[in-house]
Amino acid sequence: MSSKKHQQRIKSKAAQKQSYFNSKTITAILGVFFLLILVYYFIPQGSDKWIVSKDGILSYPENRGKVEVKLLKTEQGSNYTLETISFPSKDYTVEGLLHIPLSAKKVPAVVILPGATVPKEGTQGLAEILSGMGYASLGIEQRNRGGVDFKYDYELFKAGKEPVEHKMVFDALRAVDALRQDSRIDAKRIAIIGESNGGRFAIIAAALDPDIKGVIGISTSGYDTESEIVNIRDEVAIRFYRSIDPDTYLQFIPPRKFVLMHSVNDNIIPIGLAENTFRKAKEPKQFYEVTTGTHGFSEGMREPFEKELRQMLG
Repeated sequence: MSSKKHQQRIKSKAAQKQSYFNSKTITAILGVFFLLILVYYFIPQGSDKWIVSKDGILSYPENRGKVEVKLLKTEQGSNYTLETISFPSKDYTVEGLLHIPLSAKKVPAVVILPGATVPKEGTQGLAEILSGMGYASLGIEQRNRGGVDFKYDYELFKAGKEPVEHKMVFDALRAVDALRQDSRIDAKRIAIIGESNGGRFAIIAAALDPDIKGVIGISTSGYDTESEIVNIRDEVAIRFYRSIDPDTYLQFIPPRKFVLMHSVNDNIIPIGLAENTFRKAKEPKQFYEVTTGTHGFSEGMREPFEKELRQMLG
């Protein structure tokens, strides 16, 4: 074979070899590309998994993923915008009223959880006070209108299923998430408020999310589970009742502030129950006893309410 033909054959084989490696490289790159697409679209970016520890402490992941918020209605006030929104939370669609004062910069915000039987519209008295302070608020429609069924939830828990009361805590956390991703809200300055039963869920949510700046409970208390379970031997029952009791979570609120406000005239949740919960809480904490109103927010709470929120949110 002539030297010229031999050289041509060597060049041809080299070209084939280079083409083969180029093809393998392209295939590998494409493989990685499609794998990334699969990861992005088919593996959840956040999680809604729930866990209750052996000590009865509920937890959800800090990364709960993006909230798919839908705008249902917009109303324009003289110095605010009121939006009716909705977002999915597990097997429930949460509706809420997002009250945002007009501002050229991002504003602090508060999630408001109403008491049992109270619709989202019942949060708007507090929303107007907050708007006047320059704060946005999101008052949500709680599942079951904030009502609870301990027996039903315990049966779910025994069967390894998520109790409704746990889901209501998750709903509150998703409301916080919805505020955090809103470009008009200062995501680092969000607090949570709850009245009556809503206060119980607010306390637990604040304990589970360390980035919530503080919690104010109005006409609310824990259940004092520890004194109630002394004669219970069923470990599953003990774990369940601890998991729904705000008293269980008080240890996780510091260094954020824990505030309770209660009327001496409250005929739904006696003030003694609130005082009992407050004694168990760690510093920083504050209790306001008022003589106005009965159950729920009243005028005597307004001044300390505004003062505490300014300290929490600035």
